[in-house]
Amino acid sequence: MRILHTSDWHLGQHFMGKSRQAEHQALIDWLLTQVDEQAVDAVLIAGDIFDTGTPPSYARELYSQLVVRLHAVGVALLLLGGNHDSVATLGESRALLARLDATVVAAADNPPAQVVVLPRRDGEAGCIVCAIPFIRPRDVQQSQAGQSAEDKLLSLQSSIQAHYQAVYAAASARQRELEQQLGRPLPLIATGHLTTVGASSSESVREIYVGALEAFPTSAFPPADYIALGHIHRPQRVGGLEHIRYCGSPIPLSFDEAKHQKEVLLVDLVAGGPPTVTPLPVPRFQGLVAVSGNLDTLRGAIGAAAAEGTRERPAWLEITVAEDDYLADLPARIEALTEGWPVEVLRIRRQRGNAAARLAAEARETLDELSPHDVFARRLQQEELSEALQQALNERYRAIVAGLQGETEGEAA
Repeated sequence: MRILHTSDWHLGQHFMGKSRQAEHQALIDWLLTQVDEQAVDAVLIAGDIFDTGTPPSYARELYSQLVVRLHAVGVALLLLGGNHDSVATLGESRALLARLDATVVAAADNPPAQVVVLPRRDGEAGCIVCAIPFIRPRDVQQSQAGQSAEDKLLSLQSSIQAHYQAVYAAASARQRELEQQLGRPLPLIATGHLTTVGASSSESVREIYVGALEAFPTSAFPPADYIALGHIHRPQRVGGLEHIRYCGSPIPLSFDEAKHQKEVLLVDLVAGGPPTVTPLPVPRFQGLVAVSGNLDTLRGAIGAAAAEGTRERPAWLEITVAEDDYLADLPARIEALTEGWPVEVLRIRRQRGNAAARLAAEARETLDELSPHDVFARRLQQEELSEALQQALNERYRAIVAGLQGETEGEAA
């Protein structure tokens, strides 16, 4: 059984005012070619299919296109909800997509309902999946009065672990049943959309367990043959283990990811044995480059970055200016440096050493570059408050935001 493990597509993302539609279309075209050439049996997307709970129409069209094209070539698709995804949005077409060999698991549910049998191309059962999406705290636990922050952390971790074990028990029972019918062993895999201990993230990864669980311990996963994870955008083994993997996002979602080689993972499963995991490098569909230096050195850096762009599709640049960052006409000077090159500057940063200059530079940032937490943190920096008080205010603010997000999700559901 060969699966293709990917995650964190973030369909519909607007990157500093720029649409990623062309990149995602190119990604789907490339993926379908790989599915054919690599004889993939099933594709698994481990969460954050969309960038927001209310994706634009073109993002929904890309989503539908992926489902239809995989169905046309006889390849099953398993779609898991992530922390960016709306349970209601994913759930609205679940029954229809099931007719097209696409299984959608939007939220943590009754454990037997999260056991999925993925078929091979010949229609025979290929593997059993503990299909676990992003787990919202309210899905697995109830708040108790008087709990300390540490108590809440331990309770959430314990509840998530218990949910994994319950789904694994149901999957193991289904595995034994099918193995008796088929007369052959079946591999069993699990999924997840969360942060694990030791995982390395990037600036585009949003905290998902506000004020509670920071990272899930590797030892708490069930003994599955392979564990396909999403949420962290850098591809990596977890704890050095070959069978527990983040595949990472297939396109860079922030400038600090621009230097990463993006990939999807081909996973060859054998029941009772270790999987063979082969990374497939994803081509760069849009030039995305971060450069830094003074005005003299930037000239060469911008020229080198231009190699990643074309006249039809210029490379997107983030430019951090050092030494000359005090100049009032800096944007005009940068524009002169980039003139004639196939590049488009999306952000200019001033590398200043004193607090007043940093605040002036930050004032030039637009709101779509900042999260609500960034905005609140910037405001706190302007007040002369003790570290303890700043921390308490930050924790209170995060709790309020988390509550509002929960209410919004509840209304959508």
